[in-house]
Amino acid sequence: MLIRLKGGRIYDPANGANGTVRDIYIRDGRIVADPGDSARPDQDYDVSGKVVMAGAIDMHTHIGGGKVNIARALLPEDHRADLLARTELTRACCGHAAPSTLATGYRYAEMGYTACFEPALLPTNARQAHMEMGDVPIVDKGGYALLGNDDLLLSLMREGADQKLINDYVAWTLDVTQCIGIKVVNPGGINAFKFNARKLDLDETSPRYGITPRAILLTLAQAIEDLGVPHPLHVHGCNLGVPGNVDTTLETISGIEGLPMHLTHIQFHSYGTEGDRKFSSGAARIAEAINRNPNISADVGQILFGQTVTASGDNMSQHRNRKFASPNKWVVMDIECDAGCGVVPFRYRDQNFVNALQWAIGLEIFLSVDDPWRIFLTTDHPNGAPFTTYPHLIRLLMDKTFRNEQLARLNPDAAAASTLGSITREYTLNEMAIMTRAGPAKILGLADRGHLGIGAGADITVYTDHEDREAMFRTPDYVFKDGELVAKDGRIVKVTLGATHVVKPAYDRGIEDRLRPFFARYRSTRLENFAIDEEELCECGSSRLTVHQCRHARVA
Repeated sequence: MLIRLKGGRIYDPANGANGTVRDIYIRDGRIVADPGDSARPDQDYDVSGKVVMAGAIDMHTHIGGGKVNIARALLPEDHRADLLARTELTRACCGHAAPSTLATGYRYAEMGYTACFEPALLPTNARQAHMEMGDVPIVDKGGYALLGNDDLLLSLMREGADQKLINDYVAWTLDVTQCIGIKVVNPGGINAFKFNARKLDLDETSPRYGITPRAILLTLAQAIEDLGVPHPLHVHGCNLGVPGNVDTTLETISGIEGLPMHLTHIQFHSYGTEGDRKFSSGAARIAEAINRNPNISADVGQILFGQTVTASGDNMSQHRNRKFASPNKWVVMDIECDAGCGVVPFRYRDQNFVNALQWAIGLEIFLSVDDPWRIFLTTDHPNGAPFTTYPHLIRLLMDKTFRNEQLARLNPDAAAASTLGSITREYTLNEMAIMTRAGPAKILGLADRGHLGIGAGADITVYTDHEDREAMFRTPDYVFKDGELVAKDGRIVKVTLGATHVVKPAYDRGIEDRLRPFFARYRSTRLENFAIDEEELCECGSSRLTVHQCRHARVA
């Protein structure tokens, strides 16, 4: 079947289209060239005057794995308050801050999102996490495997293992967990927490292994570079949420020695200690550092006001934050020899000085980083806010008047401590297409997503241009997933299965001889049962495994 989207205003930054008016043709789930007079469209959509973009990509959203399930179990009131009734096409589901798998897929698709990436997939829990993500309908998925606190890596580093051996371990982890990137959370800190440490700064040695977070970051970043994995090391740094952590973040940027690095939810790592309350914005210094270092990218982790739940592998940070739980219940735990987990419900309040300044800090970073290809729209769902708040966040970035109106409603001391009111920048539609489509696809290595060129997967979102950007981005006219219309006017019209995106860097299979004794002695799963194969993954609910190419790998 040949489908034509006729007369739309195309925003496709990867191919230089900035409001270009042209037709788009779709056949067999792919965008194809204009067939001219040789073929008439079987189906026409008149999108004249409408805004046409590739499907949006959320590169950092917690949608699967143990911590997400704990968050769901911890907040039954969250589910009762937000129910989606069964329809002829969709099943009943629920949840606001920690939505169910079904609600996650439906709501993302209704907003024009066609791919979502779980940023903290624990290798020990990879099978369950993929099964859970496989139950998320419509959207494509992918995961970043967690390393940097696992006893095996830290043991290898303590022994002085050469970089090649560590590269093989990293590549093996990506392979057997079916992931697309590597994530490190509070490098070394989660492991140190198990040995009664309650903080671990960038150059402090861990109590068990004597390894610094800086060394862990350099080792893993070098492995990613040597293996040619497209996505840089995805870093949740030290001292999350601690006043003064802006200095640690700046040291982390300089300490990576020019290697590519992606700093995640950077808003939570951009706090100073100036002022009477010893809490201030470090956004300007962070933005300046990103602007100055082209090897660095970041997503923001914007907070927005209201009830949510924080769910993180950073049990050290979550243990510290447990006293702020709202409602007052929380879970902090260790997970085998891999990492930890902490789940703390939280309500952000606009009249609370710290919360209000956090809101302003995130927006300051968004608006002060020059290159939209290296800054990404996230709320660290659900930690800063649920992903369903994205349209509101987009309006804050695109509408200065609206942004200043919201700023005027905040705690006045926080508003006075922020430079946000003096920032006049407004994001354009083209910049928004970069930040939510082309940019994530590029940094993840998704060659056929995030753009509307010939051969791209036909993930397409069509909007009616509207002065109220929140209304515009909340309810697209059409959403196509792999060439099939899945949502119309903000409602699901077809339920499909998305793909799982992975990378498969080359490595020496002999690494398993080194791993087998460790698994036999310390793990609850045998090495032979640890790996997830393609057939099993697709049985979990993925329509297919999509393997993306690594860059030319260097020899360590």
